[in-house]
This record gives sequence, C-alpha cells and structure tokens, in this order.
Amino acid sequence: MAITDKKLKFFQTKLLEWFEANGRDFLWRNKTSSNYVKIISEVLLQRTKAETVNMFLPTFINSYPDWISLGNASEVKLINILKPLGLSNQRGKRLYKLAQDLKSRNWEFPKNRSLVEEMPMMGQYITNSFELFILKRPSPLLDVNMARVLERFFGPRKLSDIRYDPYLNELAKRVVDHKKIIYINWAVLDFASLVCTARLPICEKCLIFKHCKYYSETKSR
Repeated sequence: MAITDKKLKFFQTKLLEWFEANGRDFLWRNKTSSNYVKIISEVLLQRTKAETVNMFLPTFINSYPDWISLGNASEVKLINILKPLGLSNQRGKRLYKLAQDLKSRNWEFPKNRSLVEEMPMMGQYITNSFELFILKRPSPLLDVNMARVLERFFGPRKLSDIRYDPYLNELAKRVVDHKKIIYINWAVLDFASLVCTARLPICEKCLIFKHCKYYSETKSR
C-alpha cells in the first residue's frame, strides 16, 4: 500500500512532539550512557519490560561495566546474574558467546551489517540496535510494540513474522529516517507502551487518531 510522505511526516512530527513531553526516562537513554550500555539494554529488553530492565541494569553494569569485563566473565556467573530477569540459560550462554566473539576481534564490532548478523545473539533486532547506536544510521528498533503502532496507523502487514514482512520493515525504515534517528525510535516505543497499548489503546488521548487507520475502522463508528 502506498504511504505518502505527507502522512509519514505528520506521524514523525506528532510522535516527537508527544515524546518531548511524555517520553520515559531510562538509564540507557542518558546522554552519558556508553554504546555498550545501550546494546546490553536492548539485549535485555527483548524479553523483559523496560521498567524491570531499568531497575536491574545497575546491578549488571556494576558487575560487567564494559565488553572487556563481560568477555572475561565466568559463563556460569553471567547466567546466574541474569536469572532475576527470567532469561533462559540459553540466552545467557549466547550473550557469553557474543562477548567471547568480540574478544577474538580485539573488542571491535565489524562495520559491515552482514558480518555483524553472523555474530552470536546478533539477530535482526540487535543488529538494528548496533546500526542505530554505534554506526548512527537510521535503523528501526522494530519489535511487536513498534509494529503495533505502525500497523494501526498506516495499515497491517501480511506476514506473521515481523522480521520477514517487507512492507513493515520498509515502513519502519522510512519512519526512523529522520534527523532525530534515536529519538524517533524511542518515541514510537514509548507511545506503544503508554498510549497505543496492545489490549486497550487510549485513543481518546491520542494526538494522531484523526489520521489513524485503526481508529477510523474500529473506533469512529
């Protein structure tokens, strides 16, 4: 389906306005946060609520403040420290393998996306995080929450797996192709959490409902 630049710009502008007044405050969003903290946070956020990760993060960073300390960690200790988040042992092992892989590369990520994707734990979402925070490229933090907002406003995807739906992935890239590449990502994610929620979206508090496909088809009748 064709999405006009005008509608896209409206969405970007309004979401950034909303975010400036309502955006959530997390440790990894601090201006002083390192790229390491940002990437580790995204790894943890894949299976855990942001508020929970925010409370847990100081404990993790105190134990492993950088990639080098993580690369020199005990695998068993790393798995155990992640247990309060409810992460599986397998995910702890994958994070350990990622640190070991970086250690073999002298703590440098490859600059080529395809090479990064081949590293342990670096699937589409974490690789997008890498591009966004480290390479400073307009890459979307596309998860089920971002997908929900984009699909409700612009229209639904066709494939069940968001990773492989061409329409949704292209749309997400267009949305975050903005001079405020990080903030537009955070704006959509926060909007998904606070307004455009999964079960009961708060459409009466939504500043973009007049142009929202979901609202026009379900709420305005």
